[in-house]
Amino acid sequence: RVRGWRCGRCHGPTVLAGPWCPRCGGDVREELFGPDGQVWSSTMVHVALPGRTPPYVLAYVNLDDGPRVLAHVTGVSQRLAVGARVSLQLPDEGGDVTVAAAGPG
Repeated sequence: RVRGWRCGRCHGPTVLAGPWCPRCGGDVREELFGPDGQVWSSTMVHVALPGRTPPYVLAYVNLDDGPRVLAHVTGVSQRLAVGARVSLQLPDEGGDVTVAAAGPG
């Protein structure tokens, strides 16, 4: 699961910490989101960064019960289709959010 916040007024979810809701200014409370979601967009990255060997896949994922998060995709060698179902995995060694493609059905 991903730790985030939900507004008590508009019920909007966010993963960005702040003293109030970025949408309406209401009070926020901590909440856990996930584990399942749907790919909003994904890309194959071909640029080497410290701790990352290209190519690797990143995806924006709309969590079913919460916000959109950027995640590293594990176990794939190509970008995921928009709408593909994914599940949160344990964070990687750098603490980044990771997801894996959900099985068929």
